[in-house]
Amino acid sequence: MSCRTNTTIVRPFVVLTGRNADDMWKVKPPVVFSKESRYRPILESLVPADPMSQFHLSRRSPDEEFPDLGRNYTWMGRILTPAMYRRQFHRCTNSGVIFDDVIRPGLEEPGHWSGPVSVGCAAGDAESYILFCDFFDRVIESHHGHKITSRTPESDFNHDNLKGGDDLDRSYAVRCEVSVVRGVEDFCFSTHCSRGERRQLLTLARKALQRLEEEEALPGRLLLLQDLSPEQQRELNLNSPSASQLRIGVARDWPDARAVWASTDGGLVVWINMEDHLRLVSTRDDANITEAFKRLYVNLQKLGGFYRELRHPFTWKQQLGWVSSSPADVGTGLRIRVHLRLQHLPQHNRLQDVLKRLRICMDTTESPALYAVSNAATFGLSEVALTQLVLDGVKLLIAMEMRLEGGGNIEELVPTQK
Repeated sequence: MSCRTNTTIVRPFVVLTGRNADDMWKVKPPVVFSKESRYRPILESLVPADPMSQFHLSRRSPDEEFPDLGRNYTWMGRILTPAMYRRQFHRCTNSGVIFDDVIRPGLEEPGHWSGPVSVGCAAGDAESYILFCDFFDRVIESHHGHKITSRTPESDFNHDNLKGGDDLDRSYAVRCEVSVVRGVEDFCFSTHCSRGERRQLLTLARKALQRLEEEEALPGRLLLLQDLSPEQQRELNLNSPSASQLRIGVARDWPDARAVWASTDGGLVVWINMEDHLRLVSTRDDANITEAFKRLYVNLQKLGGFYRELRHPFTWKQQLGWVSSSPADVGTGLRIRVHLRLQHLPQHNRLQDVLKRLRICMDTTESPALYAVSNAATFGLSEVALTQLVLDGVKLLIAMEMRLEGGGNIEELVPTQK
């Protein structure tokens, strides 16, 4: 696979006028902003010298520095070869991210042969996706099961295009959560972000959220993590950073400049400087995915406009869509999670095959017989299409559970293909 040579940042914006509802949500062709053209010669050859020449690291040759991946079960461990490592070894982004920084998460958390496969890597900044695209493209395609092309990823925020998101059987569907992550242009991502950058990101978020409260009549409150009591942290389901997050730098200087904004009704939460620059979460206790999706994206669009006015739009790459630190979130950055009450299906021997065919995953929760069903990928489909994928999958899982409750067979309900 060859690297992309059209190394430009593009900034899409949504048309807010149109003759019908569908036109209202269409994304215009992105505006080209040639910030990364300086890296084009670096991708083709390392002459002239790249920013790495400014560093004097005490390192041996690439062959001597190649990590031991014998028991590494991440996508990074499966994809990285000595030849690929040699090609990336002497490269460095303008903010100082080297390839060893990119693969460190997978070396710290190598995974397990029987568990889910994680990406095992993280971008230190947006330029990492360009400079190390030979590696990142392969990880993204393997994790999301979708080929990267020169086409701009499809985008669709129109909640009216969702079908059946407001009629899930409440006997099984307990609650739902729709979340999205965004990176902010001109700032390093969490593994490489400095204290000053993180504090400036908090200042930007404070300004944007204040405008959201004032102009959109959405009351809420911004809380700094360092000011939260243990009880408040429990209410927000906030856990202390893990040892892995501390080792790879995500939780560096914790809890400095970390914050959470919560709407007065608790239905919308914005996490700031946690694992990503921004994470918006919309929840519904009635499992109405359509309303959760609508509230999330209406406010995300408004926040995006405020950030553009502050001259720091959300980070977008032409072939990848929205990007943040993790390759697992590129494209849409969207996660749809539905909590289902299931008794029989989790023990069925066809469950994993069914989940794979539906392209969704199911995890246990702290509550017995309560499972969280979510999308497995964020890249390759539009926001509405991903949400519809989860919706259809959840309805099929409920139908299977009902069939098993009555002592029936689910074989005829199993999808024939993905």
